[in-house]
Amino acid sequence: MSENRFISDVISASAETQTDRAQLTDMVVEAQTGSPPVKNSDGGPSDSSILNFALSLEYLEAEFYLRGATGQGLPDDLVGGTGTPGPVSGGRQVHFQSPLVKNIAREIAMDERAHVVFLRDALGSAAVARPRISLDHSFTAAATAAGLVKPGEIFDPYANDRNFLFAAFLFEDVGVTAFKGAAPFISNKTYLDAAAGLLATEAYHAGIIRASLYNEGLVDESVFDAVRKLSTVRNAVSGPAEDDQDLGTRDEANLIPTDEHGRAFGRTPAEILNIVYLDAQAGAAGGFYPDGINGTIVHGTGPRTN
Repeated sequence: MSENRFISDVISASAETQTDRAQLTDMVVEAQTGSPPVKNSDGGPSDSSILNFALSLEYLEAEFYLRGATGQGLPDDLVGGTGTPGPVSGGRQVHFQSPLVKNIAREIAMDERAHVVFLRDALGSAAVARPRISLDHSFTAAATAAGLVKPGEIFDPYANDRNFLFAAFLFEDVGVTAFKGAAPFISNKTYLDAAAGLLATEAYHAGIIRASLYNEGLVDESVFDAVRKLSTVRNAVSGPAEDDQDLGTRDEANLIPTDEHGRAFGRTPAEILNIVYLDAQAGAAGGFYPDGINGTIVHGTGPRTN
């Protein structure tokens, strides 16, 4: 991924039309090995491929929250597996000023750790290793694109309560839409039930983060503008759909991002990878995963076509 291209693309995104954006390719494309991922009988990705994709996302969330809440990431016995393992750069304990935000961070951290344990247990020897994760440069790239910091400045998600909440906002709606988008492709009812439980938990997390930021906005209205910009970044890189939603305004809240039927919306894995790779033209690496993720679902939507 080119962070310079990402920043340039997002800053100029307001001048682009939906038609100009990259057309989504197949949800699952070639794996890192160059061979197609394992598929189920319906031609979609296998349940294990989907669970490993979810595990890679949970590694990221767990490392982000654990480091902010406790100063420590996942233990060594929860990061090994198939594929190429990698370290985590960035992240440290936040000196929270608000007891509420401190407790939110700790509870979500414990949930995300539990998700990693659960998925690794479910996958057994097929579980992928934690890939290399960036919790420093990636946040700065996203914040620069959103205009939260100027080019050349650093955005530190662990500097204070508000920065931590902004960073959490980047992740939480992504987790909800990832599980929602994957649900139709899970064939095993036991796995589907598990995914539904994880989706519900991620939705609780997203709601808590959005409500906390909304409360911040009632005190300082610049928070609404910052969240709008972060939402615009996600929307710009994810794909052609205009579906990402901010918090609304002081007078009209939008705490629950839903469609016209009151339902949470989903994203394909390729759209999710565009976001976490921070690239509207995502290949198989970038952003929060500088070397990509492990498993068979590893590609974003690819170069845009006009």
